[in-house]
Amino acid sequence: MELQDAKILIVDDEESIRLTFQMFLNREGYQNVTCVDSLSGALAAVAENSFDLVISDIVLEGAMGTDLLKQLRESGIVCPVVMITGFPNLETAAESVRYGAFDYISKPVNKETLLRFTRQALTHWQLENKAKILLQENEKYRHYLEAIFRSVSDAIITVDSDMRIVEMNPTARKWLKDKGVEEFTDLSDLPEDISLACLDDARSVLQDGSEVHEHQVECPTMDGQMRMISLNAAPLMAENDTSHGVVIVARDITLPEKMTESGDRTRFHGYIGSSDVMQEVYRLIENVGKVDTAVLVTGESGTGKELAAEALHGESSRRDKPLVKVDCASIPEELMESELFGHRKGAFTGADRDRPGRLLQADRGTLFLDEIGDISPRTQLRLLRFLQEKTFTPVGRDTPVSVDVRIIAATNVDFQAKVSKGEFREDLYYRLKVVEIQLPPLRKRVSDISALISHFMEKFRTELNKQITSASDQVTEAMHNYSWPGNIRELRHVMERACVLCDGPTLLLSHLPEDLRSPALEEQPDHIQSHASPAEHTAVPLLNPIPDRPEDELIIATLKLTRGNKAKAARILGMDRSTLYRKMQRYDIDLSVAKVSRRTK
Repeated sequence: MELQDAKILIVDDEESIRLTFQMFLNREGYQNVTCVDSLSGALAAVAENSFDLVISDIVLEGAMGTDLLKQLRESGIVCPVVMITGFPNLETAAESVRYGAFDYISKPVNKETLLRFTRQALTHWQLENKAKILLQENEKYRHYLEAIFRSVSDAIITVDSDMRIVEMNPTARKWLKDKGVEEFTDLSDLPEDISLACLDDARSVLQDGSEVHEHQVECPTMDGQMRMISLNAAPLMAENDTSHGVVIVARDITLPEKMTESGDRTRFHGYIGSSDVMQEVYRLIENVGKVDTAVLVTGESGTGKELAAEALHGESSRRDKPLVKVDCASIPEELMESELFGHRKGAFTGADRDRPGRLLQADRGTLFLDEIGDISPRTQLRLLRFLQEKTFTPVGRDTPVSVDVRIIAATNVDFQAKVSKGEFREDLYYRLKVVEIQLPPLRKRVSDISALISHFMEKFRTELNKQITSASDQVTEAMHNYSWPGNIRELRHVMERACVLCDGPTLLLSHLPEDLRSPALEEQPDHIQSHASPAEHTAVPLLNPIPDRPEDELIIATLKLTRGNKAKAARILGMDRSTLYRKMQRYDIDLSVAKVSRRTK
């Protein structure tokens, strides 16, 4: 605050003095000057405004200036008060000082005297306020440091130059209590294994004045286990940059027993989730990825089979070479052979140039064959020969081509059923299934849903330039209660839709599709309805399939749910409409006005 910005109150029952003081102060630059003529007027003024300085006559009409002083102090109003007296004596001075007057001036008061005392009083008041602010900031900072000291997960111990313990945080106290130590005054009272290391570190810091950087100490626990403790020590500096002790920081760096070399992870090559079933998938991919063998990835639509291929490639020695992906279901049967093995110019109508196939493009890398169950018998035979001989012959050529390619195949159908029906070669099936990685449906990893919600919320918040920061409890509950027939792909679409519709910071239930908000009880499988109480029915998911439900039954149930709306069914199942049409043809699923059923042959 600038001195000229100060608010000043003048209390005097003589109008000429009030006007003269105000004029002197205004001309000096003090513009916030208020004048009153009585004790009651002064008390009313300070009740409505805060003042930085009060200048009052000690003798007021019907009252004394010391009465004003007394009432100001009793009201808790603190600011400098300068008393003016026409009859200075020791008694009035003592009384003024007793009630907290900054100073008093004898009449007559000239301009210079008034301005000098005003400047001195305001400067003193300004310094006092700064000191208070600094004290408050220091106190706030001290509480802040104490909060950190208490909450940090590392054990912190401070000692003085005589190795006496000055303070330790709750973590350190808990550590010592766990080791059976209740009483301690200096470092030698600590358990011997940690005491010797701390004493050595403290002596080194006190002698050299330098930090002792991280080193590890083995510390046995009371139950016979071995813990690994990381120690750091540094000088405890005073304000004059002199050391008057040591601060020791200890951290338990022992790996949790549950953790393997990689540990429990929440993210892995694009996967999100820390559930036990996903930890098994991560470990399997990590181990199989390093082995140059064929892999079959199985799982329902939307479980992340393409991610598995990318993860296997990323964990392999081929990670710097191409990963070529082929969606076998999207390529017409008459073009599949050329797509995989390539062709020479003129090999067939429309072949106007040589074309390298996907196998050649993937040389020294990985070829991912998605929906492998849809390839024709002829392509199956050619693929089997390639897996056996590591060579192939492009369409229209006579000489074979040799390549080094790892094959990863994926399917969401029951391969063994296709083999038993003669729809897929058994020898190729076993060639592809050297190792099988089964991806769990989302309904079997419900504990991962919260992490997936957060992941997609962050993703679409950035992509859509939204300010979304959270999802309501109702949204989270609805998404946990839903069965997710379309798995992660469906959840991603639901989150994208919700983020598009959300205009505020929180995703609401109204942003979710109707089938998540209003589960239809009549569509629940019989085993759920028969075991659920009426109260539980309201939380039963829409279309909660029986575990490992065959894909054809799942499609039929979804089409029933949508009353034959194939576009909506495809969205719920997390697949393209073309994929749904193809699967309906594969399973001979027919639509009628009243119901969905299989075609009668």
